[in-house]
Amino acid sequence: MPRSVLVGLFCSAMMLAGPVGSAQAEIVGRYQCNIVGTAVPEPLGDRNGHSLVNYPYSCVGVEGLLKDAVVTAFSATEWDGPKTTSIAALGVHRAPGGAAIGQVLEGSQSIIMKDGKPVGTEGSGKTLFKFASGTLAALAGKTVNFNSKSTGPNRFEILFTD
Repeated sequence: MPRSVLVGLFCSAMMLAGPVGSAQAEIVGRYQCNIVGTAVPEPLGDRNGHSLVNYPYSCVGVEGLLKDAVVTAFSATEWDGPKTTSIAALGVHRAPGGAAIGQVLEGSQSIIMKDGKPVGTEGSGKTLFKFASGTLAALAGKTVNFNSKSTGPNRFEILFTD
């Protein structure tokens, strides 16, 4: 397999990633996530390293308003070499006594390199909660920032902040 495909696959499998939040931002919630299945880059053929990647993922809330919530989500991204742009991402969040639907409005990520090898991804963006009710009602209509980072193969963390 060409190196660009392997790097794309690895980074896609590591998902949305990024530095974990600002010290001044209020934490809305933090998730620990797993990619469900395999994220395989689909080369577009117009240039080396240009591909589309889509994958489902699932997360468990470990902090903030989203603690004990679960989310099932889908992400589609465009990779252009070591950088990516979110094309579409949607998550259904379920918490005891509440539910919400979040849509990524914008997002990007990049590869983290160590000793010349890809070791993960990091990224950031904005999510709009288009619907929220019950214990998650405070999220209704709210746009939040997210930062994420890979935490292992097919694993990552998402931090939502105001």
